[in-house]
Amino acid sequence: MTTQEIQSIKLRFGIIGNAPALNYAIQVAAQVAPTDMTVLITGESGSGKESFSKIIHALSPRKHGQFIAINCGAIPEGTIDSELFGHEKGSFTGANEARKGYFEVTNGGTIFLDEIGEMPLGTQARLLRVLENGEFIRVGSSKVQKTDVRVVAATNVNLLDRVQAGTFREDLYYRLNTVPITVPPLRERGEDIYLLFRKFASDSAERYRSRPIILLPDAVQALTRFRFPGNIRQLKNIAEQISVLETERELDARRLAPYLPQDQVSRLPMLLGPGTADGAAAGYSERDLLYKILFDMRRDMTDLKKMVLELATGQRPHEAQELLRQNSHLFGNTAATAAFEGGPGAEYLLPASSTAYGNEAAAGYDEETPVEDIPHETEEETLSLDVKEREMILKALKKHNNKRKYAAHDLGISERTLYRKLKQYDLEQV
Repeated sequence: MTTQEIQSIKLRFGIIGNAPALNYAIQVAAQVAPTDMTVLITGESGSGKESFSKIIHALSPRKHGQFIAINCGAIPEGTIDSELFGHEKGSFTGANEARKGYFEVTNGGTIFLDEIGEMPLGTQARLLRVLENGEFIRVGSSKVQKTDVRVVAATNVNLLDRVQAGTFREDLYYRLNTVPITVPPLRERGEDIYLLFRKFASDSAERYRSRPIILLPDAVQALTRFRFPGNIRQLKNIAEQISVLETERELDARRLAPYLPQDQVSRLPMLLGPGTADGAAAGYSERDLLYKILFDMRRDMTDLKKMVLELATGQRPHEAQELLRQNSHLFGNTAATAAFEGGPGAEYLLPASSTAYGNEAAAGYDEETPVEDIPHETEEETLSLDVKEREMILKALKKHNNKRKYAAHDLGISERTLYRKLKQYDLEQV
Protein backbone atom coordinates (compact mmCIF):
# COMPACT_ATOMS: atom_id res chain seq x y z
CA MET A 1 0.00 0.00 0.00
CA THR A 2 1.34 3.41 -0.97
CA THR A 3 1.79 6.37 1.35
CA GLN A 4 -0.91 8.28 -0.56
CA GLU A 5 -3.43 5.48 0.03
CA ILE A 6 -2.66 5.47 3.77
CA GLN A 7 -3.04 9.27 3.90
CA SER A 8 -6.37 8.97 2.09
CA ILE A 9 -7.64 6.54 4.72
CA LYS A 10 -6.49 8.89 7.49
CA LEU A 11 -8.38 11.80 5.96
CA ARG A 12 -11.52 9.73 5.49
CA PHE A 13 -11.63 8.47 9.08
CA GLY A 14 -10.16 11.49 10.85
CA ILE A 15 -6.93 9.81 11.96
CA ILE A 16 -4.08 12.21 12.75
CA GLY A 17 -0.43 11.20 12.96
CA ASN A 18 2.50 9.79 11.01
CA ALA A 19 4.06 7.36 13.49
CA PRO A 20 5.37 4.25 11.68
CA ALA A 21 3.50 1.87 14.02
CA LEU A 22 0.24 3.74 13.34
CA ASN A 23 0.77 3.63 9.57
CA TYR A 24 1.50 -0.09 9.72
CA ALA A 25 -1.69 -0.76 11.71
CA ILE A 26 -3.72 1.17 9.11
CA GLN A 27 -2.05 -0.79 6.31
CA VAL A 28 -2.91 -4.14 7.93
CA ALA A 29 -6.52 -3.04 8.48
CA ALA A 30 -6.89 -1.99 4.85
CA GLN A 31 -5.36 -5.24 3.57
CA VAL A 32 -7.56 -7.51 5.68
CA ALA A 33 -10.77 -5.51 5.09
CA PRO A 34 -11.77 -7.17 1.75
CA THR A 35 -11.64 -10.63 3.37
CA ASP A 36 -13.98 -12.23 5.92
CA MET A 37 -11.17 -13.06 8.34
CA THR A 38 -11.69 -12.41 12.03
CA VAL A 39 -9.54 -9.58 13.41
CA LEU A 40 -8.31 -8.98 16.97
CA ILE A 41 -7.31 -5.39 17.71
CA THR A 42 -5.10 -4.92 20.77
CA GLY A 43 -4.09 -1.67 22.40
CA GLU A 44 -4.39 0.37 25.55
CA SER A 45 -7.64 2.02 26.60
CA GLY A 46 -8.22 5.27 24.72
CA SER A 47 -5.75 4.52 21.92
CA GLY A 48 -8.44 4.51 19.19
CA LYS A 49 -9.16 0.82 18.56
CA GLU A 50 -12.75 1.44 17.40
CA SER A 51 -11.53 3.59 14.50
CA PHE A 52 -9.75 0.55 13.06
CA SER A 53 -12.92 -1.55 13.25
CA LYS A 54 -14.70 1.15 11.22
CA ILE A 55 -11.90 1.11 8.64
CA ILE A 56 -12.24 -2.65 8.26
CA HIS A 57 -16.04 -2.43 7.83
CA ALA A 58 -16.03 0.55 5.46
CA LEU A 59 -13.42 -0.97 3.13
CA SER A 60 -15.05 -4.43 3.07
CA PRO A 61 -17.77 -5.87 0.78
CA ARG A 62 -20.07 -5.62 3.85
CA LYS A 63 -19.91 -1.80 3.87
CA HIS A 64 -23.60 -1.55 2.92
CA GLY A 65 -24.56 -3.88 5.78
CA GLN A 66 -25.07 -2.87 9.39
CA PHE A 67 -22.19 -2.09 11.74
CA ILE A 68 -22.74 -2.45 15.49
CA ALA A 69 -20.18 -1.72 18.22
CA ILE A 70 -20.77 -3.56 21.50
CA ASN A 71 -18.87 -3.07 24.78
CA CYS A 72 -18.82 -6.53 26.35
CA GLY A 73 -17.74 -5.10 29.69
CA ALA A 74 -20.78 -2.81 29.90
CA ILE A 75 -23.44 -5.54 29.52
CA PRO A 76 -24.39 -7.48 32.69
CA GLU A 77 -23.46 -11.16 32.65
CA GLY A 78 -27.06 -12.23 33.03
CA THR A 79 -28.29 -10.41 29.93
CA ILE A 80 -25.35 -10.53 27.49
CA ASP A 81 -26.54 -13.81 25.89
CA SER A 82 -29.93 -12.26 25.25
CA GLU A 83 -28.37 -9.10 23.82
CA LEU A 84 -26.09 -10.96 21.43
CA PHE A 85 -28.22 -13.95 20.41
CA GLY A 86 -31.79 -12.91 21.26
CA HIS A 87 -34.42 -14.70 23.36
CA GLU A 88 -37.86 -16.25 23.10
CA LYS A 89 -40.97 -15.01 24.88
CA GLY A 90 -41.13 -16.32 28.46
CA SER A 91 -37.57 -17.64 28.44
CA PHE A 92 -36.84 -15.70 31.64
CA THR A 93 -38.52 -13.23 33.98
CA GLY A 94 -39.33 -10.05 32.08
CA ALA A 95 -39.14 -11.66 28.63
CA ASN A 96 -42.61 -10.51 27.60
CA GLU A 97 -41.95 -10.93 23.90
CA ALA A 98 -39.41 -12.50 21.57
CA ARG A 99 -36.38 -10.38 20.73
CA LYS A 100 -33.75 -10.55 18.01
CA GLY A 101 -30.11 -10.43 19.08
CA TYR A 102 -27.28 -8.45 17.51
CA PHE A 103 -26.00 -11.44 15.54
CA GLU A 104 -29.41 -11.82 13.94
CA VAL A 105 -29.92 -8.12 13.30
CA THR A 106 -26.51 -7.58 11.70
CA ASN A 107 -26.71 -10.54 9.32
CA GLY A 108 -24.51 -9.56 6.38
CA GLY A 109 -22.76 -6.83 8.37
CA THR A 110 -20.03 -6.42 10.97
CA ILE A 111 -20.04 -6.67 14.78
CA PHE A 112 -17.32 -4.96 16.78
CA LEU A 113 -16.89 -6.63 20.18
CA ASP A 114 -14.93 -4.25 22.39
CA GLU A 115 -13.39 -5.44 25.68
CA ILE A 116 -13.76 -9.06 24.56
CA GLY A 117 -11.72 -10.16 27.57
CA GLU A 118 -14.67 -9.31 29.86
CA MET A 119 -17.04 -11.71 28.11
CA PRO A 120 -18.34 -14.53 30.40
CA LEU A 121 -17.18 -18.09 29.66
CA GLY A 122 -20.67 -19.31 28.74
CA THR A 123 -21.07 -16.55 26.18
CA GLN A 124 -17.60 -17.33 24.82
CA ALA A 125 -18.76 -20.86 23.98
CA ARG A 126 -21.76 -19.46 22.07
CA LEU A 127 -19.54 -16.99 20.23
CA LEU A 128 -17.12 -19.75 19.24
CA ARG A 129 -19.98 -21.64 17.61
CA VAL A 130 -20.92 -18.55 15.59
CA LEU A 131 -17.35 -18.12 14.42
CA GLU A 132 -16.88 -21.78 13.54
CA ASN A 133 -20.24 -22.64 11.98
CA GLY A 134 -22.20 -19.40 11.65
CA GLU A 135 -24.87 -20.86 13.97
CA PHE A 136 -26.55 -19.61 17.14
CA ILE A 137 -29.54 -20.43 19.31
CA ARG A 138 -31.78 -17.88 20.99
CA VAL A 139 -32.07 -18.01 24.77
CA GLY A 140 -34.99 -20.28 25.62
CA SER A 141 -35.12 -21.85 22.17
CA SER A 142 -33.85 -25.10 20.67
CA LYS A 143 -33.97 -23.95 17.05
CA VAL A 144 -30.59 -23.44 15.38
CA GLN A 145 -30.39 -20.28 13.29
CA LYS A 146 -27.82 -19.20 10.72
CA THR A 147 -26.06 -15.85 10.46
CA ASP A 148 -23.36 -14.35 8.25
CA VAL A 149 -21.57 -11.79 10.41
CA ARG A 150 -17.99 -10.59 10.34
CA VAL A 151 -16.54 -10.28 13.87
CA VAL A 152 -13.90 -7.72 14.81
CA ALA A 153 -12.83 -7.93 18.46
CA ALA A 154 -10.72 -5.61 20.60
CA THR A 155 -9.10 -5.80 24.00
CA ASN A 156 -6.86 -3.73 26.26
CA VAL A 157 -5.71 -6.74 28.31
CA ASN A 158 -3.37 -9.64 27.60
CA LEU A 159 -5.75 -12.43 26.57
CA LEU A 160 -3.05 -15.09 26.94
CA ASP A 161 -2.84 -14.19 30.65
CA ARG A 162 -6.62 -14.62 30.84
CA VAL A 163 -6.29 -17.99 29.11
CA GLN A 164 -3.69 -19.10 31.66
CA ALA A 165 -5.93 -17.88 34.50
CA GLY A 166 -8.83 -19.92 33.11
CA THR A 167 -11.12 -16.94 32.44
CA PHE A 168 -10.83 -16.97 28.63
CA ARG A 169 -11.16 -19.92 26.28
CA GLU A 170 -7.95 -20.84 24.50
CA ASP A 171 -9.74 -22.07 21.37
CA LEU A 172 -11.68 -18.81 21.14
CA TYR A 173 -8.49 -16.79 21.51
CA TYR A 174 -6.84 -18.49 18.52
CA ARG A 175 -10.06 -18.22 16.52
CA LEU A 176 -10.31 -14.48 17.15
CA ASN A 177 -6.61 -13.82 16.64
CA THR A 178 -6.62 -14.80 12.96
CA VAL A 179 -5.26 -11.37 12.02
CA PRO A 180 -3.84 -9.29 14.90
CA ILE A 181 -3.64 -5.50 14.74
CA THR A 182 -1.70 -3.63 17.43
CA VAL A 183 -2.63 0.02 17.97
CA PRO A 184 0.37 1.89 19.45
CA PRO A 185 -0.09 3.87 22.67
CA LEU A 186 0.10 7.65 22.40
CA ARG A 187 3.41 7.88 24.29
CA GLU A 188 5.12 5.95 21.47
CA ARG A 189 3.86 8.19 18.69
CA GLY A 190 6.34 11.05 19.20
CA GLU A 191 5.38 14.18 17.26
CA ASP A 192 1.82 12.91 16.80
CA ILE A 193 1.11 14.07 20.35
CA TYR A 194 1.51 17.76 19.47
CA LEU A 195 -0.38 17.32 16.19
CA LEU A 196 -3.34 15.86 18.06
CA PHE A 197 -3.15 18.59 20.72
CA ARG A 198 -3.35 21.29 18.04
CA LYS A 199 -6.38 19.55 16.50
CA PHE A 200 -8.21 19.31 19.83
CA ALA A 201 -7.26 22.87 20.81
CA SER A 202 -8.53 24.15 17.44
CA ASP A 203 -11.82 22.25 17.83
CA SER A 204 -12.31 23.66 21.33
CA ALA A 205 -11.56 27.20 20.16
CA GLU A 206 -14.11 26.87 17.39
CA ARG A 207 -16.70 25.45 19.77
CA TYR A 208 -16.23 28.15 22.42
CA ARG A 209 -15.46 30.97 19.95
CA SER A 210 -12.04 31.81 21.29
CA ARG A 211 -8.48 31.90 19.98
CA PRO A 212 -6.74 28.49 19.92
CA ILE A 213 -4.10 27.64 22.51
CA ILE A 214 -0.47 27.89 21.36
CA LEU A 215 2.29 25.99 23.18
CA LEU A 216 5.77 27.44 23.40
CA PRO A 217 8.72 25.12 22.56
CA ASP A 218 9.43 24.15 26.18
CA ALA A 219 5.73 23.31 26.67
CA VAL A 220 5.74 21.17 23.51
CA GLN A 221 8.73 19.27 24.88
CA ALA A 222 7.01 18.72 28.24
CA LEU A 223 3.83 17.54 26.49
CA THR A 224 5.63 14.98 24.32
CA ARG A 225 7.53 13.61 27.35
CA PHE A 226 4.32 12.90 29.27
CA ARG A 227 3.36 9.21 29.19
CA PHE A 228 -0.46 9.69 28.79
CA PRO A 229 -1.85 6.58 30.51
CA GLY A 230 -5.28 7.58 29.18
CA ASN A 231 -3.88 8.00 25.64
CA ILE A 232 -5.84 10.08 23.10
CA ARG A 233 -8.86 10.43 25.39
CA GLN A 234 -6.71 11.99 28.11
CA LEU A 235 -4.93 14.31 25.65
CA LYS A 236 -8.28 15.57 24.37
CA ASN A 237 -9.50 16.28 27.90
CA ILE A 238 -6.29 18.21 28.70
CA ALA A 239 -6.62 20.31 25.53
CA GLU A 240 -10.23 21.16 26.34
CA GLN A 241 -9.40 22.04 29.96
CA ILE A 242 -6.66 24.42 28.89
CA SER A 243 -8.86 26.02 26.25
CA VAL A 244 -11.59 26.79 28.79
CA LEU A 245 -9.57 27.64 31.92
CA GLU A 246 -6.57 29.57 30.60
CA THR A 247 -6.92 33.30 29.93
CA GLU A 248 -3.55 33.50 28.17
CA ARG A 249 -3.46 31.85 24.76
CA GLU A 250 0.28 31.10 24.81
CA LEU A 251 1.53 28.59 27.39
CA ASP A 252 5.03 27.74 28.49
CA ALA A 253 6.07 24.57 30.36
CA ARG A 254 5.40 26.18 33.76
CA ARG A 255 1.80 27.06 32.86
CA LEU A 256 1.27 23.63 31.29
CA ALA A 257 2.65 21.62 34.24
CA PRO A 258 -0.54 21.73 36.41
CA TYR A 259 -2.47 19.96 33.63
CA LEU A 260 0.01 17.05 33.46
CA PRO A 261 -0.40 15.02 36.70
CA GLN A 262 3.03 14.01 37.99
CA ASP A 263 1.66 10.94 39.80
CA GLN A 264 0.78 9.46 36.39
CA VAL A 265 4.39 9.48 35.21
CA SER A 266 5.73 5.93 35.39
CA ARG A 267 9.22 5.50 36.83
CA LEU A 268 9.25 1.72 36.44
CA PRO A 269 11.31 0.06 33.71
CA MET A 270 9.41 -1.44 30.80
CA LEU A 271 9.62 -5.17 30.13
CA LEU A 272 10.27 -5.98 26.51
CA GLY A 273 9.08 -9.27 25.11
CA PRO A 274 9.40 -10.96 21.74
CA GLY A 275 6.65 -10.28 19.28
CA THR A 276 5.24 -7.24 21.11
CA ALA A 277 5.00 -3.75 19.75
CA ASP A 278 5.68 -1.88 22.96
CA GLY A 279 6.72 -4.57 25.42
CA ALA A 280 3.64 -4.03 27.53
CA ALA A 281 2.23 -7.38 26.52
CA ALA A 282 5.41 -9.30 27.17
CA GLY A 283 3.62 -12.00 29.14
CA TYR A 284 5.70 -11.88 32.32
CA SER A 285 3.99 -13.20 35.46
CA GLU A 286 4.66 -11.95 38.97
CA ARG A 287 6.53 -15.18 39.72
CA ASP A 288 8.81 -14.67 36.69
CA LEU A 289 9.57 -11.14 37.83
CA LEU A 290 10.39 -12.37 41.33
CA TYR A 291 12.71 -15.03 39.95
CA LYS A 292 14.43 -12.48 37.75
CA ILE A 293 15.05 -10.11 40.67
CA LEU A 294 16.37 -12.92 42.87
CA PHE A 295 18.66 -14.27 40.16
CA ASP A 296 19.98 -10.79 39.36
CA MET A 297 20.80 -10.29 43.05
CA ARG A 298 22.54 -13.68 43.23
CA ARG A 299 24.52 -12.95 40.06
CA ASP A 300 25.65 -9.62 41.50
CA MET A 301 26.77 -11.36 44.69
CA THR A 302 28.64 -14.01 42.67
CA ASP A 303 30.45 -11.34 40.68
CA LEU A 304 31.40 -9.61 43.90
CA LYS A 305 32.76 -12.85 45.38
CA LYS A 306 34.87 -13.41 42.28
CA MET A 307 36.26 -9.90 42.57
CA VAL A 308 37.12 -10.41 46.25
CA LEU A 309 38.86 -13.70 45.51
CA GLU A 310 40.91 -12.12 42.73
CA LEU A 311 41.95 -9.32 45.05
CA ALA A 312 42.85 -11.78 47.84
CA THR A 313 44.85 -14.13 45.62
CA GLY A 314 46.65 -11.14 44.13
CA GLN A 315 47.98 -10.27 47.59
CA ARG A 316 45.77 -7.23 47.97
CA PRO A 317 43.96 -8.14 51.19
CA HIS A 318 43.32 -4.55 52.24
CA GLU A 319 41.38 -3.84 49.03
CA ALA A 320 39.43 -7.07 49.55
CA GLN A 321 38.48 -6.20 53.10
CA GLU A 322 37.40 -2.70 52.10
CA LEU A 323 35.25 -4.17 49.29
CA LEU A 324 33.62 -6.56 51.76
CA ARG A 325 32.88 -3.75 54.18
CA GLN A 326 31.20 -1.70 51.44
CA ASN A 327 29.02 -4.66 50.40
CA SER A 328 28.44 -6.38 53.72
CA HIS A 329 24.67 -6.17 53.14
CA LEU A 330 25.06 -8.84 50.42
CA PHE A 331 27.02 -11.29 52.59
CA GLY A 332 25.54 -10.64 56.01
CA ASN A 333 27.20 -8.55 58.69
CA THR A 334 28.27 -11.55 60.81
CA ALA A 335 29.97 -13.40 57.95
CA ALA A 336 31.60 -10.21 56.67
CA THR A 337 32.99 -9.39 60.11
CA ALA A 338 34.36 -12.91 60.42
CA ALA A 339 36.11 -12.48 57.08
CA PHE A 340 37.72 -9.22 58.21
CA GLU A 341 39.01 -10.79 61.43
CA GLY A 342 39.90 -14.22 60.02
CA GLY A 343 37.52 -15.88 62.50
CA PRO A 344 34.90 -18.64 62.08
CA GLY A 345 32.81 -18.20 58.98
CA ALA A 346 35.57 -16.59 56.90
CA GLU A 347 36.03 -19.79 54.88
CA TYR A 348 32.59 -19.31 53.34
CA LEU A 349 33.69 -16.10 51.68
CA LEU A 350 37.42 -16.60 51.09
CA PRO A 351 38.32 -20.24 50.22
CA ALA A 352 41.39 -21.56 52.03
CA SER A 353 43.13 -22.66 48.84
CA SER A 354 43.94 -20.64 45.74
CA THR A 355 44.77 -23.68 43.58
CA ALA A 356 41.57 -23.25 41.59
CA TYR A 357 42.55 -19.67 40.79
CA GLY A 358 46.10 -20.39 39.61
CA ASN A 359 48.03 -18.43 42.26
CA GLU A 360 48.86 -20.90 45.04
CA ALA A 361 52.44 -19.70 45.59
CA ALA A 362 51.36 -16.13 46.21
CA ALA A 363 48.46 -17.06 48.49
CA GLY A 364 50.39 -19.49 50.75
CA TYR A 365 47.33 -21.55 51.75
CA ASP A 366 47.28 -25.28 52.57
CA GLU A 367 46.90 -27.19 49.29
CA GLU A 368 44.95 -30.04 50.93
CA THR A 369 42.13 -27.77 52.13
CA PRO A 370 39.03 -28.44 50.03
CA VAL A 371 37.99 -25.65 47.69
CA GLU A 372 34.35 -24.53 47.52
CA ASP A 373 33.45 -23.91 43.90
CA ILE A 374 31.14 -20.99 44.55
CA PRO A 375 30.77 -19.67 40.97
CA HIS A 376 29.92 -23.15 39.62
CA GLU A 377 27.38 -23.84 42.36
CA THR A 378 25.71 -20.49 41.88
CA GLU A 379 25.47 -20.98 38.14
CA GLU A 380 23.75 -24.34 38.64
CA GLU A 381 21.19 -22.80 41.00
CA THR A 382 20.61 -19.83 38.72
CA LEU A 383 19.71 -22.04 35.77
CA SER A 384 17.39 -24.34 37.74
CA LEU A 385 14.05 -22.55 37.42
CA ASP A 386 12.10 -25.79 37.81
CA VAL A 387 13.78 -26.57 41.13
CA LYS A 388 12.97 -23.12 42.50
CA GLU A 389 9.37 -23.37 41.31
CA ARG A 390 9.02 -26.82 42.92
CA GLU A 391 10.39 -25.47 46.21
CA MET A 392 7.97 -22.54 46.20
CA ILE A 393 5.01 -24.86 45.55
CA LEU A 394 6.07 -27.12 48.44
CA LYS A 395 6.46 -24.14 50.77
CA ALA A 396 3.03 -22.79 49.83
CA LEU A 397 1.40 -26.19 50.39
CA LYS A 398 3.14 -26.58 53.74
CA LYS A 399 2.12 -23.07 54.79
CA HIS A 400 -1.56 -23.76 54.06
CA ASN A 401 -1.63 -27.37 55.35
CA ASN A 402 -1.89 -28.83 51.82
CA LYS A 403 -5.00 -26.79 51.02
CA ARG A 404 -4.41 -26.30 47.32
CA LYS A 405 -6.91 -23.50 46.85
CA TYR A 406 -5.13 -21.23 49.32
CA ALA A 407 -1.70 -22.32 48.12
CA ALA A 408 -2.60 -21.39 44.52
CA HIS A 409 -3.86 -17.99 45.68
CA ASP A 410 -0.66 -17.40 47.64
CA LEU A 411 1.46 -18.33 44.59
CA GLY A 412 -0.57 -16.01 42.35
CA ILE A 413 -1.71 -18.76 39.99
CA SER A 414 -5.01 -20.52 39.31
CA GLU A 415 -5.93 -23.86 40.90
CA ARG A 416 -5.89 -25.38 37.44
CA THR A 417 -2.29 -24.27 36.91
CA LEU A 418 -1.32 -25.56 40.35
CA TYR A 419 -2.77 -29.01 39.61
CA ARG A 420 -0.81 -29.08 36.36
CA LYS A 421 2.40 -28.14 38.18
CA LEU A 422 1.80 -30.80 40.85
CA LYS A 423 1.51 -33.40 38.12
CA GLN A 424 4.57 -32.02 36.31
CA TYR A 425 6.75 -32.25 39.41
CA ASP A 426 5.21 -35.52 40.64
CA LEU A 427 3.75 -33.88 43.76
CA GLU A 428 0.18 -35.13 43.43
CA GLN A 429 0.50 -37.21 46.60
CA VAL A 430 1.64 -34.25 48.71
